[in-house]
Amino acid sequence: MNTALWIVAVLMVIVGVAGTVLPALPGVVLVFAGILLAAWIDGFTVIAGWTVGLLAVLAVIGVAVDYAAQVMSAQRAGATPLGIAGAAVGTVAGIFSGLIGLLFMPLAGAAIGEYIAHRDALRAGKVGLATWIGLLVGAVLKLAIVFTMTGIFIAALLF
Repeated sequence: MNTALWIVAVLMVIVGVAGTVLPALPGVVLVFAGILLAAWIDGFTVIAGWTVGLLAVLAVIGVAVDYAAQVMSAQRAGATPLGIAGAAVGTVAGIFSGLIGLLFMPLAGAAIGEYIAHRDALRAGKVGLATWIGLLVGAVLKLAIVFTMTGIFIAALLF
């Protein structure tokens, strides 16, 4: 039974790392859940409770960073709710349209939403670009946090 649980825990961490760059999956949450499961399997003896607590803090920061980076960049560019909603729709549409769509659909969605709101192509382009940059910054920061969490997990297992 423990072997099956360890396989599930490791798969959750691996899928979580992939989910860090795929918006459809809650990457940081999956990584933390996998680590929590691994700690629970051994009764928190191999992976101590304080380590899990530290990783929980990192997970909360990772989720907050993802949201804050996008919203702050869009707000800084003066995005309206339609621009922000367009970025969200573009992100979802990007999931189903391959890597290029995943990278550029949020930009297009934000720009289209902003254009609908103000009928100003220059402003729509600025908001779309700012939202896209926020999405990329958030993804890079999330990746850094997820790799830190994974590194702490591996170190706890090995030492």
